[in-house]
Parts: sequence; structure tokens; C-alpha cells
Amino acid sequence: QVQLVESGGGSVQAGGSLRLSCAASGRTYSTSDMGWFRQAPGKEREFVARISWSGGSAYYADSLKGRFTISRDNAKNTVYLQMNSLKPEDTAVYYCAARRPATLKFDIWGQGTQVTVSP
Repeated sequence: QVQLVESGGGSVQAGGSLRLSCAASGRTYSTSDMGWFRQAPGKEREFVARISWSGGSAYYADSLKGRFTISRDNAKNTVYLQMNSLKPEDTAVYYCAARRPATLKFDIWGQGTQVTVSP
């Protein structure tokens, strides 16, 4: 079973950058696609980005392409989300998730990390 712990959230001014990390434990991490999602106050959780188990393929929400970059270091069991040119509307709790090969669903979640972008 994979366990996920996010870190790197915080407060930043618009135009700034943050890098989120997701540390994974468990033997299925290296074979799991990984994703980032976010949930803003009063809104539903939305997809941000995902990366294949090998790191060879990455996909993004259309509205975030060019500003966010997902990557992974399987030697460190860590997934990253580099966020640049942040906007106030990026304010949300960001969650890391694993999509296990057995289920093909993002059904393992971290506890989330808060990102706040001020004008």
C-alpha cells in the first residue's frame, strides 16, 4: 500500500513560485502513475497534473499548461509540482494521489498542503 505525504505549501505573492513535494512509501509507488489535484474553498476537487510511473509522460489541466510542471524521482520516491507565475486563483489545498495498477484509479491520497497566493 502506498502512503503519501505532501509538503512545500505556503503563502506567496502573485507572480511567485512554489515547489510542492510528495513523499511516497510502499512497494507499489514505482509502478503507480502519480497525480496532483487541488481544491479551492467552496469548490470541487480538480485535476492539476499527472505523470506516468516511469516519468516518461505527463499531462496537465489545460488552464495550467506552461505554468505548472510535474516530475518524479523514483530513486527518492518523490513526486514534485513546480508552480510558477502563481495567481490568486491558484489558492487551494493541493493533494498528491497515486493511481495503482490494480485499480487504475486515483484512490490513495495524501493529507494535502495549503497554497495561498496573495494579490
